[in-house]
Amino acid sequence: MSKRSILKVGIAPYEEVKKRALAIARGQYKPTKSEPKIWFSSIESLAQVLSSKNKLLLEIIAQSNPSSVSELAELSGWEKVNLSRALKTLERYGIIELEHTDGSKIKPRVKSQI
Repeated sequence: MSKRSILKVGIAPYEEVKKRALAIARGQYKPTKSEPKIWFSSIESLAQVLSSKNKLLLEIIAQSNPSSVSELAELSGWEKVNLSRALKTLERYGIIELEHTDGSKIKPRVKSQI
């Protein structure tokens, strides 16, 4: 089993996050290792991503190690379309990784501890 990293998040207004990202892209600012890697514009947006339903989904992934999204849908009881949307959001924030395995299977894996 692979070791999960601790996810550091920050909360700042969108405009500040945008300015920070542009400064990094221009080479004007280099973030330190201790700074958050993921930024949310509000506590509310953080709460949506880390809702109790999503946290339960993460527990199922971590404990069951499903071999595919289809298997995860069966284990969790989620409809595939809703599950795919949630997984893509969690992947975008670096909380999970969606590994493309042989064929067309996609295996979800918890990447960061929350």
